[in-house]
Amino acid sequence: MLKNTPIRAITFGASISLASCLSLISTTTIAENISAKQMTKDITYLASDSLKGRASFSPEIDIAANYISQRFAEIGLKTFDGLSTYKQTFNITSITPDKVSVNLNGKSIDKDNITVASTMKSFSWKNKADIKTHILAADDDYRSVLRGVNNEGGQHLILVDTAHADIFKRYQQFLNSGLTKLTFDDKNKAEQGAIVLVLTNALAIENIDIEVTTKFSEKSLSNVVAVLPGKSKADEVVMFSAHYDHLGTTPDGKEIFNGADDDASGTSAIINLADYFSKKGNNERTLIFAAFTAEEIGGYGSRYFSQQLNPDDVIAMINIEMIGKPSKFGAGTIWMTGMERSNLGELLNKSLEKHDIEIYKDPYPEQGLFYRSDNATLARLGVPAHSFSSTQLDKDQHYHKTTDDLSSLDLDSMHKVIETFSIASEDLVNGKITPTRVDVSKVEGHGKIF
Repeated sequence: MLKNTPIRAITFGASISLASCLSLISTTTIAENISAKQMTKDITYLASDSLKGRASFSPEIDIAANYISQRFAEIGLKTFDGLSTYKQTFNITSITPDKVSVNLNGKSIDKDNITVASTMKSFSWKNKADIKTHILAADDDYRSVLRGVNNEGGQHLILVDTAHADIFKRYQQFLNSGLTKLTFDDKNKAEQGAIVLVLTNALAIENIDIEVTTKFSEKSLSNVVAVLPGKSKADEVVMFSAHYDHLGTTPDGKEIFNGADDDASGTSAIINLADYFSKKGNNERTLIFAAFTAEEIGGYGSRYFSQQLNPDDVIAMINIEMIGKPSKFGAGTIWMTGMERSNLGELLNKSLEKHDIEIYKDPYPEQGLFYRSDNATLARLGVPAHSFSSTQLDKDQHYHKTTDDLSSLDLDSMHKVIETFSIASEDLVNGKITPTRVDVSKVEGHGKIF
C-alpha cells in the first residue's frame, strides 16, 4: 500500500476557482451515486497548470500518479498483483534515428526528404534484392500502404510521390521523434525491421546505398492500478480504465496542454466510480481500476498491463476516454466504440432502460476509434473491451490543443455521464450479466515496426 505519498497542493488558474467550478454543476441528475464536489476536485487538480500537461517521462506525471494513488488509498482499495504500491512501474526502450544516409541512383537524398522507422540498431542496404521496394504513387492511399508494410514487418524502402508531401511531413515528425518498444532483446530479434521512406519523383531506382544507425535508451513509466476484491465471483474481473498522461507543454514551455477532457475527465471518472463501488460493497466480481500511462505515445501502459494478467479472466473492460463535454446525442449521453463486436453495449442499455437513457453506437466509424485507445490491447485478446466517450470529434476545437482546459468543459454533463456508468455497470459488477467475447479473427493486429 502507498505510504506517506506527497501530494502537491491543488492550484487553480487565475480565471477559475473550485467554487466557480461547482457552480457549473446543476442539481439535475439521474442518480445520487457520485459526488459532484469530489469529481470537480479531482479533475481540477489533474488538469491544473501545476501538472504541466502530464507528459510521459516528466516529473509532473509522477506527481499526477501520486495524486491518483492517494485517492485510491483514501478509498481503501488494494494494490494489484502483490505490488507494494498502486504504481505498476515498467521499462520501455526508446529507439531514435542517429545517422542516416540515403543515396539513390548515385544521388544523395536530402534529410528533409527521408523518414526512417527502425527497430534495428543499424543496417546497410547496398542491393535492392535484399529488401522490398514499394512505390507509393500519387493516387495511392498513404496510410493504407504504410499500414500494410508495417503489419508485414521486415525491411522496406518506400518511394513516395511528392503529391504526398504534406502527410509525409506529418509522419516524418512523428517517426523522427523515435519509436518506443516494451521489450527489445535477442528474444524478439526476429521481429526487428525497418522502413525507409523517401519523398521523390524519381520512382525508377536502379542502385541504392542506404546506411542507418539508431540510438537505444531505456526509460521507466508507471500505471496506477487498484483493486476492489470480489466476493462470490472473485476470479472474474471487470475493469474500469482511463489514461492519465497527456502532451505536456509547447516546445518553449510557455503554453500547457492541460488535457482536461483528454483524459483527466476519464481518470476522474474511474476514481469516483471506485469510491462509489467501494462504498456500495456489493461487487461479486473483482473490480480493477487502472489509470494508464503513455496512451498518447502509443498505448504502452495498457500494453504492458495486458501482459500481467490472464485475459480470459477479464469479463469486460470499460475504458473511459474524453467525457467532459456533451455528445451529439445530448448532455450527459455516451457513445461507445465497437458496439458490434460484443453485446456489452446491449446489456448495459438494458440496465439503463428504466431511466430512459441509452448508450449510443460510435457516430464516427470512419475514424477507426476502436483501435485508437487503451481498450484495443485487451480487445485483441478477446476481451469485450470498449472505449466510451462523449466528445464530438467533428466539432471539438480543443482536441490536442492548449485550450483543452477546465474552462472548456461542461461539468454538469460530465457528472451525468459518470452517474450513467454507475447505473449501467451495476449488473456487470454484481455478476448478473456476462457479455460475449470479441472475435479476435476480426481484430487488427499491432504494427510490427511502429
